[in-house]
Amino acid sequence: MGRTPQRSRSTRGRRRLALLGAAVLAVTAGGALSAPATAAAAADVDFPTHCVPPPIAGIPPIDGTTTGKITVNTTSPRVGDTVTVTYTVVKPAASNPTDIALPADIMTPTGKVTLGGAQTGSVTVAGPKKNPPVPGRGTFPSFSMTGTFTVTSPGAITLSPGDYTIHTSYILELDTPCTVTDPPAPVSETVTAADNPPANTRAITLGSASGAPGDAVTVSGSDFTPGATVTLAGRSGGTQTADKATVTADAQGDFSGPLTVRDRATSGVVAYEGAAWSPDKGAGPVAYVVLDDTPVPDGSQKLTTTVKAGTLSMTQAGDTVSLSAVDYGTGGASTGALHTVTVKDFRGGPAGWSLTGKVTDFTGPGATIPAGRLSWTPACATAPGSPSTCRAGSAGAVGSAGATLASAPDAARTGGEFTADARLSLDVPAFTPPGSYSGVLTLTLT
Repeated sequence: MGRTPQRSRSTRGRRRLALLGAAVLAVTAGGALSAPATAAAAADVDFPTHCVPPPIAGIPPIDGTTTGKITVNTTSPRVGDTVTVTYTVVKPAASNPTDIALPADIMTPTGKVTLGGAQTGSVTVAGPKKNPPVPGRGTFPSFSMTGTFTVTSPGAITLSPGDYTIHTSYILELDTPCTVTDPPAPVSETVTAADNPPANTRAITLGSASGAPGDAVTVSGSDFTPGATVTLAGRSGGTQTADKATVTADAQGDFSGPLTVRDRATSGVVAYEGAAWSPDKGAGPVAYVVLDDTPVPDGSQKLTTTVKAGTLSMTQAGDTVSLSAVDYGTGGASTGALHTVTVKDFRGGPAGWSLTGKVTDFTGPGATIPAGRLSWTPACATAPGSPSTCRAGSAGAVGSAGATLASAPDAARTGGEFTADARLSLDVPAFTPPGSYSGVLTLTLT
């Protein structure tokens, strides 16, 4: 009677150790996580893998062939864009070596994707803690890990599977690293990054802000293409008026020439290269007022006053936003709200405005959360009586390349007061080291 419980405890202990060994071996062979994401052009590649179970498992290292695949959300990014990368272990190197079934949701993968070609380095990827049960002697399903990187160089960038680690939450918390035996692994995906077009720094000024119908205003420009033919034109909101002239930029890209303004609808002046207006190769509009020269009847007095043009400006209700905390091992959305930004457009001309934002990477203790993981949902409101109506930008990633928070279009008469807000969400990877992380969101009004 006294010896039977001892045998029972011994049997239970051996069974727990057998389960532990089976679980650790499962992760060295690739795990049993969610199904892989699909991609159009990515190729499956085979590479030798060396996995080292924790010593407590009593299982020797495993060497085998793993089939991996790298997919991306875009194969044609531009410099500054954020690319989402998914690393899928399509076929693990081994099957469950025991007759013991493994339970669901015990494994969480993290890993690296190797970059080559026009941009070198690695991308940190992580997957969810989610796997179906694995039967004894059964084949391990595939699993996927996701991360992002910012494109810094134009050209062909290759992506290859790299090392990965499986964290096991079953009986004990254990890590099993799996390394590429002969790095780098074969290339699975290639993205071709385009360089961003040079920033448009063209600018114009007017010799006067107003004139009677038929007067000529001097238009001066800078930073145009040297030797280019430049069209000077009147604008009424988004429409070109009948007022038009051409000049030639000098060897430095500068010019100065007259534009005769006869069309009473003209409320601004632009200058551009090419056959038609383009914001990429043009400048303006700059406000111009055609004065009323209607004759004064006999016995009458003409009264005039002046409304002075103001400036385009913005203020914000605060400069520090505390996003909600997330749990280590779970990660997910760290949320908050942008402080309200007030835009005042008191210029009185035909030009609209655009309020954009861009963010740096979030840095903290021993890790970086990429800028591309911050997204926002913009909103804007227009004060009553404002000539313009603001438009909220699209919901989506902010990133280092930037995104639009709010804007107002060109029109015959623009201006007003506006408020812009946004809900913020930072997608924090599951196993980001604990601590405080911070990035800087810069807002620019143009």
